[in-house]
Amino acid sequence: MDSGASAGSRIREMSSSTEAPMDRVARSLLFVPGDRPERFDKAMASGAHAVILDLEDAVAPDAKASARETVGAWLAAGRHAIVRINAADTGWYDDDLRMLQSASGASLMLAKADGDSLARTARALPGRPLIALIETVSAYLDLRQFAKTPGLVRLAFGSVDFAVESGIADEGEAMTGIRTRIALESVHAGLAAPIDGVSLELSNAERMRSDALRSRQLGFGGKLCIHPRQVAAVNAAFEPTPAELAWAQHVLAAFEASRGGATTVDGKMVDKPVVERARRIVASGRPAGAA
Repeated sequence: MDSGASAGSRIREMSSSTEAPMDRVARSLLFVPGDRPERFDKAMASGAHAVILDLEDAVAPDAKASARETVGAWLAAGRHAIVRINAADTGWYDDDLRMLQSASGASLMLAKADGDSLARTARALPGRPLIALIETVSAYLDLRQFAKTPGLVRLAFGSVDFAVESGIADEGEAMTGIRTRIALESVHAGLAAPIDGVSLELSNAERMRSDALRSRQLGFGGKLCIHPRQVAAVNAAFEPTPAELAWAQHVLAAFEASRGGATTVDGKMVDKPVVERARRIVASGRPAGAA
């Protein structure tokens, strides 16, 4: 198995407190400041499918070194998490990489990723699951060129930074085309469904769920969270509805009864793509830890 495939398997297995099924990817990914170790275990118990220990935006410049040491020590105890490291054009990048070289349980999210920095990071940590945070216009325009970088398992959309640079407000349908392309490039490169950017809403769970539902409709497989209060709404949005699950089970039962031949459900033809969609819905509706 090549390093990209191995990395893909590892990232799909990650969750905050249990191992997720192989056919599922993390839907809720919760950021925790790397200099707040008292929050690490609380984040792991929040219900988030993955925790991201953040060495970048959440940590002030004069706290970078101590945060790196704190994260490294926490991971050295055999714990598993994703670590967001600083961009390759910063003075902290090389030290972040050196810390991660001895933290085998850590996956990696690269801030301000582009083709050159992804290749450099993948060479430094061969076989390590790597998530590229797409935050710049240049990276977005070069997606096709670097989406097949060995070790890259998933794209994440840094929508807040992207909006600042591009001048495109992340409101209404303004970024629908941008998100759609990220989803399509992920499929084209054989990556797991991408991760949508954060929502700044912290107190309105229904608004958060609505944002996450829209991400799901656009082909994303998960969403970044900045507060534990967002986790449950995101998880719920990416679960199939009872109606979707009932339809999928009905389709699979009819297909099995036809012994794999052509059949109909509710007056509609059931063929291979419909069966595959039904299988994915049923698989995505299994609780964490299911086979």
